Amino acid sequence: MLGILSTIAIIQDWYPLTMFISLPFCLIWIYCAWLHTERQLKYINIIFSLLYIYGIIRYFINS
Repeated sequence: MLGILSTIAIIQDWYPLTMFISLPFCLIWIYCAWLHTERQLKYINIIFSLLYIYGIIRYFINS
């Protein structure tokens, strides 16, 4: 469900909702990749999560 909502938010250009929806989606994928030892997927999602957190912090600082 989060993936579908994230895609809709991106298509509709609902900034900053895209970051708030995509962050939990990435965190879930980090958890799932950690369980199945898919290292590449885990590290890619860690990088995306850090970028989303940076974007969210930057959004609140500039608001």
